Amino acid sequence: MSSIIQSDQVFNNEVSFCKVYSKESKKILEERFLANRISYYIDWHDKSFFQRIFGGDKDKILCTVRINRADVDRARDLVQGLEDVKIRDFSGKAKSSKNSKNSKNGKNKPKK
Repeated sequence: MSSIIQSDQVFNNEVSFCKVYSKESKKILEERFLANRISYYIDWHDKSFFQRIFGGDKDKILCTVRINRADVDRARDLVQGLEDVKIRDFSGKAKSSKNSKNSKNGKNKPKK
């Protein structure tokens, strides 16, 4: 019997969807995602030593919510109107620096 040899394939469709700044908003966001069957991952950002000592509000947090790229439109509708949630812009209007470098060097000019 022969074995099937497959090359290592990586499927990374996970995107940073939004940043959440309060525990209450995170709880609501999790409930909405679970009710609508949207898989998510929460990436916690640690507070610095001084923020832990001098930070006044215990309910303030900072975390990034990552979801599958296919669920972005559905998740955006669910998160609309939540306070302390900043959704990442997925419109793609920003130009990459690679394209601007090529245009400065004249690499995008048509050949004569």
